Amino acid sequence: MKRTRVCDLLGIDYPIIQGGMAWVANAELAAAVSNAGALGILSPNAGMKLEADVVEHLRSQITKTKGLTDKPFGVNLPVLIPEIKELIDVLVSEGVKVVTTSAGSPAPYTGLLKEGGVTVLHVAASVRHALSAERQGVDAVIAEGYEAGGHNGFDELPTMVLVPQVVDAVSVPVIAAGGIADARGVVAALALGAEGVQIGTRFVATHECIAHQNFKDGVVNASDTGTIITVRKLGPARVLKGEFASKLQEMEGRGATPEEFLAFIGIARARTGELDGNLIDGEAYCGAIAGMIKEIVSAGDVVRDIVEGYAQVVAGLKAD
Repeated sequence: MKRTRVCDLLGIDYPIIQGGMAWVANAELAAAVSNAGALGILSPNAGMKLEADVVEHLRSQITKTKGLTDKPFGVNLPVLIPEIKELIDVLVSEGVKVVTTSAGSPAPYTGLLKEGGVTVLHVAASVRHALSAERQGVDAVIAEGYEAGGHNGFDELPTMVLVPQVVDAVSVPVIAAGGIADARGVVAALALGAEGVQIGTRFVATHECIAHQNFKDGVVNASDTGTIITVRKLGPARVLKGEFASKLQEMEGRGATPEEFLAFIGIARARTGELDGNLIDGEAYCGAIAGMIKEIVSAGDVVRDIVEGYAQVVAGLKAD
């Protein structure tokens, strides 16, 4: 597989980053991805009980990951999380060298992270946001298209359109995200000018991921139209289709207010779906790529299949 600036920046063999999926990006998953030569990413609240201390939970997850791998790994930090400064203190003190930031401007925290020796990758859903992140000093931009699972940008730019425009606009390495699950997607992303990929949903359907079996089965059984965007005006998110998503759609159709949405959604509906496996009362963040995922395998096999398939795809493009 092609070695890019992302490999050198992160100290990894292959330019593949596991998405820092809230609630399910756990230590065992991150370590397995890193051990395969890619970059595993922890979510601070992976597997966490609602009443637990997220700061101490992250510390325990970092310790566990260190016990499972001696390779680089990172942490995903949504910038809107109230405890973000305490979380930064923990990961810096524990020697974590890579952070992906998302869900807001990285401006208040990039300098603090870099002072702690941390490489910062920021998720952007538009050229404007990518340029702003570069000005704030991030080391690379993750250009995430609307195909991605979880929270998305309001502009609805798909990956194939977004990535080359971000590549043309910034000088830092660009990592493509959204709608990538196999070697074909990686080759396509690099052809668009990206120097790496971030993959989320494919890693949900792995043995090491702590997602509930109902969530994993939902991913494996999803069709090409098995996901949907909900709550576009308040905060668009791509989720598996189901009863909860249908209720949100109904509310959108009748013009529900933001206050009504917030009251209905309540607290940690994603945890309800993804960890508890209650897909009636909870939601499950899932990328549109789910229709391509047909089995649950090890995280290491996901990486190895992509690396081996990459050469075959490239060779096929060269054939007469």
